[in-house]
Amino acid sequence: MARTASYDRDAALDAAMALFWVKGYHATSLKDLEEALKMRPGSIYAAFQSKEALFRATLDRYAGRMAEDLDTLVAEAPSPLSALQRHLANIADLTPCDRPSTACMLVKSLLEVPQDTDLRALVLGHLDSIQARLAGVIRAAIAAGELPGDCDADRLARRIQTYIFGLKVQAQRETDPERMRALCADLAEEIGRLRQAA
Repeated sequence: MARTASYDRDAALDAAMALFWVKGYHATSLKDLEEALKMRPGSIYAAFQSKEALFRATLDRYAGRMAEDLDTLVAEAPSPLSALQRHLANIADLTPCDRPSTACMLVKSLLEVPQDTDLRALVLGHLDSIQARLAGVIRAAIAAGELPGDCDADRLARRIQTYIFGLKVQAQRETDPERMRALCADLAEEIGRLRQAA
């Protein structure tokens, strides 16, 4: 009979994700993981095989949550373009106190992991997937008549993704919430100006 895991996998992944998000992959030690996950080294390796495998699982988890958040926003917004505007505007509400960092974990990881490695390929794959999701929302906006038919969805998705990541970095350094709110609103309004006249 298989033994039931004596740990909460979701809680362990969340704790590891928070740790890697703040410290980075290389600076996170096994001792750090032991303390954060409240697990012994043998239990960590039995559950996740290796530090790299655990890191990969946290990247998957982070990217999955980003995708879910965008999907939820699109489902609840009155239109695809307004969902993208709201996504940009909502970044003003990011505060370091309710997350390990306002900066994107994927971008932080991309800056840390070496070129030509499987880890870098994983991070790039997640970034590409998020960009493709944004492009899908833009194509929905084109189909709905919100954007012109000749709009380059992939190019606009790259632009919006750049705005999102830039705003998340700005949220790390901005101490005035009103200035942050105004910046997010400016970029959301810029995207809104692309709306095709009815």
